[in-house]
Amino acid sequence: AALGLAMAHVILKEFHLDRQADYFLDYARHYTDLPMLVRLEEQDGQLVPARQLRCSDFDGHLGENNNPEWKTVAIDDRSGEITVPRGSIGFRWGEKGKWNLEDRDSAGKPVQLRLSLLDGHDEVVEVALPYFGGKSHDFFEGTDHPEVFKRRVPVKKVTLKNGEAAYVATVFDLLVANHGLDRGLGGEHVARSYDDLEPYTPAWAETITGVPRERIVAVARAFAANAAKTHGKSMVILGAGINHWYHMDMHYRAIINLLVLCGCIGQEGGGWAHYVGQEKLRPQPGWLPLAFALDWNRPPRHQNSTSFWYLHTDQWRYETLAVAEILSPTAPQGDWQELALVDYNIKAVRLGWLPSAPQLQANPLAVGKAAAESGQPVGEYVAAKLKSGELKLAWEDPDHPDNWPRNLFVWRSNLLGSSSKGHEYFLRHLLGTHHGVKGEELGGMRDEMVTAKKPKEVVWHDPAPEGKLDLLVTLDFRMSTTCVYSDIVLPTASWYEKHDLNTSDMHPFIHPLTAAVDPVFESRSDWEIYKGIARKFSELAPQAGLGVEQDAVLVPLLHDSPGELAQAEVKDWKRGECEPVPGKTMPGVVTVEREYPNVFKRFTAIGPLMEKAGNACKGIAWETGEEIEFLRHLNGTDAEGRPKIESDIQAAEMILTLAPETNGHVAVKAWSKLSEVTGHDHTHMAKPREEEKIRFRDLVSQPRKIITSPVWSGIDSEEVCYNAGYTNVHELIPWRTLSGRQQLYQDHPWMRAFGEALCVYKPPIDTKTIAPMLAEHGKGKHLVLNFITPHQKWGIHSTYTDNLIMLTLARGGPIVWLNEEDAQSAGIADNDWVEVFNANGALVARAVVSQRIKPGTLYMYHAQEKIINTPGSKVTGFRGGIHNSVTRAVVKPTHMIGGYAQLSYGFNYYGTVGSNRDEFVIVRKTEADWMEE
Repeated sequence: AALGLAMAHVILKEFHLDRQADYFLDYARHYTDLPMLVRLEEQDGQLVPARQLRCSDFDGHLGENNNPEWKTVAIDDRSGEITVPRGSIGFRWGEKGKWNLEDRDSAGKPVQLRLSLLDGHDEVVEVALPYFGGKSHDFFEGTDHPEVFKRRVPVKKVTLKNGEAAYVATVFDLLVANHGLDRGLGGEHVARSYDDLEPYTPAWAETITGVPRERIVAVARAFAANAAKTHGKSMVILGAGINHWYHMDMHYRAIINLLVLCGCIGQEGGGWAHYVGQEKLRPQPGWLPLAFALDWNRPPRHQNSTSFWYLHTDQWRYETLAVAEILSPTAPQGDWQELALVDYNIKAVRLGWLPSAPQLQANPLAVGKAAAESGQPVGEYVAAKLKSGELKLAWEDPDHPDNWPRNLFVWRSNLLGSSSKGHEYFLRHLLGTHHGVKGEELGGMRDEMVTAKKPKEVVWHDPAPEGKLDLLVTLDFRMSTTCVYSDIVLPTASWYEKHDLNTSDMHPFIHPLTAAVDPVFESRSDWEIYKGIARKFSELAPQAGLGVEQDAVLVPLLHDSPGELAQAEVKDWKRGECEPVPGKTMPGVVTVEREYPNVFKRFTAIGPLMEKAGNACKGIAWETGEEIEFLRHLNGTDAEGRPKIESDIQAAEMILTLAPETNGHVAVKAWSKLSEVTGHDHTHMAKPREEEKIRFRDLVSQPRKIITSPVWSGIDSEEVCYNAGYTNVHELIPWRTLSGRQQLYQDHPWMRAFGEALCVYKPPIDTKTIAPMLAEHGKGKHLVLNFITPHQKWGIHSTYTDNLIMLTLARGGPIVWLNEEDAQSAGIADNDWVEVFNANGALVARAVVSQRIKPGTLYMYHAQEKIINTPGSKVTGFRGGIHNSVTRAVVKPTHMIGGYAQLSYGFNYYGTVGSNRDEFVIVRKTEADWMEE
């Protein structure tokens, strides 16, 4: 983030202020929120940026009666008047034909948006902006600057409803002020040269990053100059490593800001090339109905996994990060600092921002039945019971036995050997087995530096429960760490023993997996295993008293639905600030009818909802009657005339038939439905391939290129390389943000409270896991190093690492990499056994000593399991540990926001992240103890 902010400082100065690159100026007006107006509010005697101005702030709502609180405003450069440009999220729902990025206002009048008020301001005012880079940290550089800067900004004074006067500024002017650029307005802490040690200058960034200022200036200048000459053909290629830091969003936003300021997003040859593994589910609209049984029941239950594990593995009980450490000095008044991080997650669940599992501290089948018997709509029933306290949210008491997860099925994931950040907490609290947790719980911590508070929104139980799960079942084709801990392992087919589909973000093709041989011994394909479970479950359901049941399902305020317009202002019904209104101030509540004895029948046939309700993805809905009729002829029908999906190939055919990415006719239908909302005809994007219907047999003969779909923002073309944002720029389809444009200013109250309305530098957090361990284990030579877990070179996650060839190349077991000078100072030689530990746990591995590793860091390539050549740990007394034995998830409140345009929950889209790069470990030489006695 520091590097990106300094590069933006250079680009703003040289290409937006000292001279204006015409292409950059035009791009900023069209495709960014930089011209949008932001209200400035007085707080503690100073002006701070508040929310973006909306139509609802004015008398008569500026003539906008549909969603005026979700329509942003700007100033028309030609008339000097406030205007309502098309494209903001309020135009997406409730009206048609105006959700586009034309240079027109709501009424259709041409407009040119004003980027800056510098040449036409009413006043120049001082605006208070937060600075976090002065916070002390034992291992990272900071600077000596105040925590609040007052920077001068040109403003207009406008009259709002009820005659209220307010100062407003453009996002562009606030962005320039945030970067500390001198515009001749005076004031302190503005930079007059790149050598000034003011925040966000190249000289400042050099002190934070160690990158010489001359190189920062040179790279920024060259990047922008190329983009100006080529109209955006400058590109950033990056991986997911920065996504593992706690303040990863600041890193991403700093990089994205560079691309936006240079007009690169959506331009072929430029933009954002983010690689995070081969994980692009291209035919998503066809996969969703199959994966979540949307052909039979809607809505499904979904869950963001980080929050789920943070709660149910009790990692929140060990939280060392206090909210005060990350809160902005300009935060509005409130009890922000009195809450624990987990309290914010509970509040997010209560307001409908994030899902939870379980949802209620009651059987949802009993709740659904009671609501039906009461005669009330289920939403009203649940809302009333929650308000009265007769019903409670399960996550308000996650350690109560009623709310524990009891059964866990792990499907082709190595949860315990690869992805479980806080591995030892999983072992202790979820499984109730041997663990290496050495940290203390809140209220019992010896470290005086820990100021984190016990939660207020969550019931605290003493002692913490251990062993919540009753049953752990894993499907895998090899004996992974997760399998070792499982009660039941179901051996499944590998790549060449089954039929399946595969897509990737590395190329635009869809290709098949086919069965060269039958699954070996007792293994079966995934489809056959779950079909067998469904069959047996259907047989047993009547014996367990399960028939046709009414299930009360809580649904979060979903992105790409009207629910994303739920809460322009944050009001909490539990605090009496508003009433609990399902789908508005709390989760929606829907009754879903379950027919448990018919689970097998439903598993093996396509249900009626695809014909009755059609299909949908990312807010675009279309009918699918023709496709279901086609599948009747292709797959055959069951006794009730429904298309069969008894085999894996039939399931693949369902996906291929329903997805616009693999069915040209469906693609044209989907583009047509989007066209109704934007007012532009986009069907030409798929018309040339309308007659294509890719079948599984087609893929077996030759992998096929997918068809351009409105589900994705890039296009698949022989002339244009895939580029995210391409259709936004070239088809004038808005981004799904508040302003409809690339959003540099995030105005949600929580974003402002944590100082992240604009991109800022936030140093790594202090996890405080070293000091308590040094007191007990700090004698003798040791190192304290930053623990980094890159994706490994010798496998794909944990797969392939445990075969003889890979083990031979990688020293036959767990390894860690460290700098040669660091190693020498601790008496560690190449291939020595070392113990790596902190309050979270410990691991033992061989040392790889290399000059390529940055001093002060320790690399352990991720997903090295403890099932091969792993000695015991002296710290824990148990065998080894894995890379996640020394990590713990730490959640961030700003990742919990919901019901607010782009800041809304969607499956595999948005939610808390399990960061671990801020972690430090103690490293010391050890002797291998194979624990054979």
